[in-house]
Amino acid sequence: MEQEKDAFYVVRKGDVIGVYRNLNDCQAQVGSSICDPPVSVFKGYHLAIDTEEYLTSRGLKDALYTIRADDMEEGIFGTLVQCPLQIPTPSLGETSTKDTSKKRSQLVDGSEDMEAIGSMSTDPSRKHLKLDHSDVGKLSTVNSHSCILKFDGASKGNPGRAGAGAVLLSDDGSLICKLREGLGIATNNVAEYRAVLLGLRYAIKKGFNRISVQGDSKLVCMQVQGLWRARNENMSNLCDEVKKLKDQFVSFQIKHVLRGLNSEADAEANLAVDLADGQVQEECAT
Repeated sequence: MEQEKDAFYVVRKGDVIGVYRNLNDCQAQVGSSICDPPVSVFKGYHLAIDTEEYLTSRGLKDALYTIRADDMEEGIFGTLVQCPLQIPTPSLGETSTKDTSKKRSQLVDGSEDMEAIGSMSTDPSRKHLKLDHSDVGKLSTVNSHSCILKFDGASKGNPGRAGAGAVLLSDDGSLICKLREGLGIATNNVAEYRAVLLGLRYAIKKGFNRISVQGDSKLVCMQVQGLWRARNENMSNLCDEVKKLKDQFVSFQIKHVLRGLNSEADAEANLAVDLADGQVQEECAT
């Protein structure tokens, strides 16, 4: 009973790993559509303080913690036990009974399409797993389409004439598209949020399902991660818009970078200041 008090659940969905305190919270991560990424669920009994600090540094979100598989350190969760999870009933017409039954088998019984999160121990009596960094790195998501988004906002007067700039790059750093939008009169923080929204909407329109977001606004990055509270109503509404778009990605990461590393987006934001309110310009690679 004492052991159960400290129990936690590790959920792998696509290339995102979430840590939860109860099974009900895990339930929401299991999609009812066969198009959803494969899900694996494991149970642990002691989350070390060092592990909590490491996960916190990677960003506190809707789960107790979430972390990208690429950021996983070997052995961070210790020993885990594979945990079957009931599949939610899909809405009418969403999937056929046959498809739902097949997916339930894949998730609960561990068939060939279910992604393992670690390696089995030699103990034949129980299915113990130890999270192994090398194994996690081998896991992949079907139909992966990823990009990098750099964003920045500019305001000449704060508030004053403002613009939003966004630059989308492929994983190898090559240009996908430069975006800028005129915002009329706005504060710098509003411009920063509008820049994120501009880039995310474009990425979704182009079919990207994995995105790494970078910007020099610490306020935006921390609020979107859930580490800082958005006390201003306008900021809160903009943050909620970003989170709604965030949920449309299989993998989403946002991090703060120094201004010197964000010069491309900064240039677009400054050009956008001269655009009419709501005017959007695109310069895309051919």
